[in-house]
Amino acid sequence: MILDVLTGLLLVAGCAFFAVGTLGLLRFPDLRTRLHALTKADNLGLGLVVLALVPQAGSVAEAAKLLLIWALALVAAATSSHLLGRDAPEEQT
Repeated sequence: MILDVLTGLLLVAGCAFFAVGTLGLLRFPDLRTRLHALTKADNLGLGLVVLALVPQAGSVAEAAKLLLIWALALVAAATSSHLLGRDAPEEQT
């Protein structure tokens, strides 16, 4: 029962970070700040969701797969954000 409550709390926290990242995407004025907000919040949100799912995994192999997926998503998000931010034109204010 305690494990289920912990899983629920981590899932709710992860969803909250996803919502905050989406709000940052909608509210910030330029591409670089939007990417920063979205990447940071989504990486943490995904991490919390994965941490919620790891105790519910049936085996160590399944838990390792979840953690590997999270690690790959971290690398992919950082790489794509960097490439988008680097190639974006400078905004004139």
